[in-house]
Amino acid sequence: MTGLPLGIPAMGLATPIGTGRAAVAAALFAGTRSGLVARDDVIPGRTVRVGAVPGPLPPVAAAHDTRNNRLMGVALAQIADAVEQAAARFGRHRVAVVLGTSTAGIAEGEAAYAARARGGAWPPGFHYRQQETGSLSAFAADALGLTGPAYTVATACSSSAKVFAAARRLIRAGLCDAAVVGGADTLCRMTVGGFASLEAVSAGLCNPFGANRDGINVGEAAAAFLLTRDPAPVMFLGAGEGSDAHHVSAPDPEGRGALEAMRAALADAGLTPADVAYVNLHGTGTALNDSMEGKAVHALFGAAVPCSATKAMTGHTLGAAGACEAAFLWLTLSRADNPDGLLPPHLWDGAADPAIPPLALAAPGARLADPAGPAAMLSNSFAFGGSNVALVLGRGSGWGGMP
Repeated sequence: MTGLPLGIPAMGLATPIGTGRAAVAAALFAGTRSGLVARDDVIPGRTVRVGAVPGPLPPVAAAHDTRNNRLMGVALAQIADAVEQAAARFGRHRVAVVLGTSTAGIAEGEAAYAARARGGAWPPGFHYRQQETGSLSAFAADALGLTGPAYTVATACSSSAKVFAAARRLIRAGLCDAAVVGGADTLCRMTVGGFASLEAVSAGLCNPFGANRDGINVGEAAAAFLLTRDPAPVMFLGAGEGSDAHHVSAPDPEGRGALEAMRAALADAGLTPADVAYVNLHGTGTALNDSMEGKAVHALFGAAVPCSATKAMTGHTLGAAGACEAAFLWLTLSRADNPDGLLPPHLWDGAADPAIPPLALAAPGARLADPAGPAAMLSNSFAFGGSNVALVLGRGSGWGGMP
């Protein structure tokens, strides 16, 4: 049985390469690494590149005041009108909120502990609840005035991809009529230091799928979407979830779990590999993840389907990566935002790893074969413990979308 296609009539995002649809689309399709900035304040004694959202973020209610929630608020503001229309139509209790994160307010906790170490007291306004994972969805529900089911998914780097499948289950079960989905993660010393302790942070710019790759650039982002049963120009067509539990931090070297997630997503969408026009790779730039993903993608798609790893532009946005990269699919599919059918380019040093099967890595200027026609696209998100998710988005009347 195939899944329930859902319309995605609204999308908002804030990333290191821009905020809002127009700015992000321009940067995404041109290909830029300007969002990966050098910082010497996240790992003691070391300068690293991180994907940082520039500028101050608008304040939020004091009860929810963390950088993570502020960044989420920027994305939510871009879909607020569409959400308000859904709430008026269905009732506020019939719109769910399902978001993903891994950091929540950890940065505020770091600052508070440092202040206490210096002065012996917690700083004014700090509360441990700022660090709770569930705070992200509680903030979003309050900010949007929604009273339906609201919870947060935290499965590390697959968190905000899993929310699409989770929200669809709520809609299918009749617990809501629409859902706000997405996620946010913000830079903090704990996560960057944690990846550094695993020797997984690049010495410079990350180099996905390159022979010279040496790790990730950690990033931050937020993305938000509205899901409804109504057809829309961009549709959520399917999801494949799995947990291969190969190792607590290392993936199955043969990519079996990743392959099964992609196969399940296509089956859920009622599609074949030949129906897919583009794949957004998980593409972290680490030796093990790129190797296993290359094997899995090649096994399913061969070397014909255009692919790219957009983390080379944003850095690895961790719990926000699934939503951020789903937003990139949304922009790529949107005729309004991408009338020329451009694909996000794969930015790297061009030195292929002979141990990875060949992939059709999209060069700058690459385009869809039919820029205006129907298209389906897939995005991968893989996490610690083998939590694997693949999402399929598409456009075209053949999948319930508007022509």
